[in-house]
Amino acid sequence: MKTGEICRDSESVLFARAAKPQGAFERMRGLLGRDGLDQDEALLIEPCSSVHTLGMSFPIDLAFLDRRGQVRKTVRSLRPGRMAGCFGARSTLEMQSGSIDRLRLEKGDTLIWRDGETNAASPGAKS
Repeated sequence: MKTGEICRDSESVLFARAAKPQGAFERMRGLLGRDGLDQDEALLIEPCSSVHTLGMSFPIDLAFLDRRGQVRKTVRSLRPGRMAGCFGARSTLEMQSGSIDRLRLEKGDTLIWRDGETNAASPGAKS
């Protein structure tokens, strides 16, 4: 899994400990087997336009992003055993429940992935 951080409009760091799964198996596994996420943790799954929380034991907030990293849709507190998706999304940011409100994330915000090694890649970029 690649590590990095998620920023809003390349200015403020929203999640200092972000992970980006590499390969189909890591993407499918997602947060399964975890007890939860800390406030500064997130998982950016790409490509991904829908997620499920089957087998999970905690709710999560989601932000569905387009190719430019713009938020197309947010989902608050998706409970275990549920599914959510967004037509046209390229990636999905999974975060601790309550993060959308705490960070004031809104549709249209631009979120940027900064690779832990190069700090240069965005959600739509190959890294």
